[in-house]
Amino acid sequence: MKNYLHDMLAANQILLTDEIEAKLIAYLDLLHQWNKVFNLTAIRDEKQSIVLHVLDSLSIHEYVGGTHILDVGSGAGLPGIPLALAFPDKQFVLLDSNSKKTRFLRQVMYELNLKNIDVVHARCEQFQTEKKFDTILSRAFASIKVMLEITQHLLAQQGQFLLMKGVYPEDEIREIPDKFKLLGVQRLEIKGLDAQRHLVLIGANTWEK
Repeated sequence: MKNYLHDMLAANQILLTDEIEAKLIAYLDLLHQWNKVFNLTAIRDEKQSIVLHVLDSLSIHEYVGGTHILDVGSGAGLPGIPLALAFPDKQFVLLDSNSKKTRFLRQVMYELNLKNIDVVHARCEQFQTEKKFDTILSRAFASIKVMLEITQHLLAQQGQFLLMKGVYPEDEIREIPDKFKLLGVQRLEIKGLDAQRHLVLIGANTWEK
C-alpha cells in the first residue's frame, strides 16, 4: 500500500514527505478499522481508497488559499484530513453534524498527532466563529446554492469557496445567487480515476456587509 500510494502521488505530480505519506496510510488504516463498525464510507478496497479518498482530496491542493480553512460536511475527513497533512502550516476546521463521524475525526487527530485540525460537531448554519475562513471546502455535501446560503456567514471578506463536484454542474451554476461571483470551474485530472471531477471556485463575500 505504501508503494502504491507513493507511485500514485508521483503520477499525479503531488510531492509529499515520507512522514506525510506514512500518516496518510495510517489515516486510511484507521478509516478501514472504524468502517467495519460505523460504516463511514462505501469504499472498502484499499487501492480504491487511495484513489477515491486521498488523490481526489489532494487534487484541489493548488487552489487552497489562505491559512484558515473550513471543511463543511467533512464526514470521514475528506478532503480535510489529506489536505491538512499536505499543508501543516494551515489550520483546518472539520465540521460535521454526525456525532459518530466527529468521534472518528477526533480519534484521527489523537493517533496521528495532528496539531492543525479542529473538529466541530454542529450543523453549519448553526456554527458561529469570530475568525472567518479564508477558504471553505465541500465535497459532495449539498447543491451549490444551498451550500452558499448556509455557510456565507463563515467566509472571510476576501475568502473563497472551493466546491468539489463530479460532472460539470451546469444546472447548479445557473442557480448561483447574484451576490456571489463565479470565479471559474476547473476540470480536475486525476490519474487512476476513470470519472469526471470538477472544482467550482466562487468568490468572496460580494454582498454588502
